[in-house]
Amino acid sequence: MFLSALSFAYFAKALSGSYMKSTITQLERRFDIPSYLIGIIDGSFEIGNLLVIAFVSYFGAKLHRPKIIAIGCVLMSFGTFLMAMPHFIIVLYRYYSLKDSELQMLTLFFLPMPCSPLGCERESSVSMWIYVFLGNVLRGIGETPVQPLGISYIDDYAQSENAALYIGNTISIIGPVFGYLLGSLCAKIYVDIGYVDMESVTINPGDARWVGAWWLGYLIAGAITLMSAVPFWFLPKSLPIPVDKHDTSCTPEQTRFIKDSPAMGHKFRPEEPANLHEMAKEFVPTLKSLLGNPVYVIYLCVTVIQFNSLIGMVTYKPKYIEQHYAKSASKANFLMGMINIPAVALGMFSGGVIMKKFKLGVMEAAKFAFGTSLLGYFLSLFFLAMGCENSKVAGITVSYTGVEGLSSHERSLFSDCNSGCLCSRREWDPVCGENGITYVSPCLAGCTSSTGSGRNTVFDQCRCVALAGSQPGNLTASLGQCPHRDSCDRIFPYFLALSVLSSFIISLGGTPGFMLLIRCIKPELKSLALGIHTLATRTLAGIPAPIYFGAVIDTTCLKWGYKKCGGRGACRIYNTSGYRIVYLGLTLGLRTVSFFLCVLGFALLKRQIKKEEKNALTNGNAELESLRKEENSSIHCEQFILALDCNPDRETRL
Repeated sequence: MFLSALSFAYFAKALSGSYMKSTITQLERRFDIPSYLIGIIDGSFEIGNLLVIAFVSYFGAKLHRPKIIAIGCVLMSFGTFLMAMPHFIIVLYRYYSLKDSELQMLTLFFLPMPCSPLGCERESSVSMWIYVFLGNVLRGIGETPVQPLGISYIDDYAQSENAALYIGNTISIIGPVFGYLLGSLCAKIYVDIGYVDMESVTINPGDARWVGAWWLGYLIAGAITLMSAVPFWFLPKSLPIPVDKHDTSCTPEQTRFIKDSPAMGHKFRPEEPANLHEMAKEFVPTLKSLLGNPVYVIYLCVTVIQFNSLIGMVTYKPKYIEQHYAKSASKANFLMGMINIPAVALGMFSGGVIMKKFKLGVMEAAKFAFGTSLLGYFLSLFFLAMGCENSKVAGITVSYTGVEGLSSHERSLFSDCNSGCLCSRREWDPVCGENGITYVSPCLAGCTSSTGSGRNTVFDQCRCVALAGSQPGNLTASLGQCPHRDSCDRIFPYFLALSVLSSFIISLGGTPGFMLLIRCIKPELKSLALGIHTLATRTLAGIPAPIYFGAVIDTTCLKWGYKKCGGRGACRIYNTSGYRIVYLGLTLGLRTVSFFLCVLGFALLKRQIKKEEKNALTNGNAELESLRKEENSSIHCEQFILALDCNPDRETRL
């Protein structure tokens, strides 16, 4: 029952977490913010964990673990609801279009100049993304007890041979699949659906200005998370101890007595202090003992570096698919949910099965985790060769005459063909010319007239289109960017196949890695060790990784959007080659560093295992001698009893 409840809690938290990852481009466009700021919002979840993880892991392990997990699920739910709140208090979403530019030209003649700036200053001064930030912090606080207390509870009361399989089952749950599928569904729905006439919306989900109904998924995820709290309120503080975890110094009769006795039906630790004050006094010595384990410290360093790589890669992978392979946010999330995430879940579960089937020891588990990580690393190197060329955008990646490879000082949105049009360089309202080149706006394409309305608008007499080698008479342009070339579409299936294979292989070592963590330390330190591990990875990886990954990605932006009242907004188009190099280079570079630390870790682990084997051999000989003495003593005692008469009182006193 506990495993079922914990699996549902994992499902709920993974659902909301992966949905958060799936909405980063939607939030970026809705609040007009750059990628590094999205990284701060994403890292706020780890900030919430940082605030309470050490204390929850230590004190929670000594209190009622299921009820503490229930309280955490309720907090997660409230935080998820808070993240959706800005949609209900912010003004309707407005994207720049040709109609907006015409209105601006008219209002310049009829409105006093101070009025418009003051109005939009009031609107922009309320940073609605702060509510998303705070909601994610609260979600992080609520998630804190689920993993360390849940895994330690399973490891305490499950049979040793099944613990790895159970832990693998809770971690590899299908929540991320549904999270990304929910993100895919919501990304197709326009953000203000029900409030605007959809016929008036001239952009589609593939447009860089499109914002889906990001808020809807948070309401659904919050309701599911609230439901996950219910079962934990009815679960006991502790469970009967499995036979294989009883004290080996007890005789079989004593073991059966402990198992069957009503008074000893649950595991209570007699060595635990009776009050919080004494527990607090023991915290620092316990922490010092834990961090004095060199294998544990090296394990922490390796996982922190690898988590930096993993978190940065996963956070921006849907965006990488969008920008590099010209896929919509909906399709990118769908592919992550249906193809990539199941491979990771299957790998985690398979890792637990392999540990159970082959009964891997500590050293074997370490070698297995290292081998799978190294193989996945070599496969990931092939991603660098699966690149697409930049989209052809006049004045940004190609000249107005169609020449590719412009340097930064040669880039200019203005040319002879549009010099007399009084165009704005700040706006992004792309049109696709008949020549296959994208223009930043109809004005910058030199268009002078249009036919049709809404999404069917066609612009005519576009002088810049003719300049780039279009056939005489083909001077039209249509709304939206031009599609990528067929060569990029041919590469994309290979990218997906390699992504699935590498994700599966890397995740195979996930469960053996967790088991290595809890087997290389003393049993009474398991909860604290898991808590400190979670604290370190989230403080040193979960918080900074999305921020510096986002900042590095921002350096590859070729055209920034601008807010209504000025100031830089969200990026509209990236340098595809630069994005691939910095994104994959940073991911693979971090993993390279971690492998060097693994070599030191293996040496320390091998030394610790030899030391423990030597101590076990010495202690075993001493225990054998002690047992022999006890046996001789008991024989003498029995002979003495037989010499006495059978008076019950005398036997009792004896």
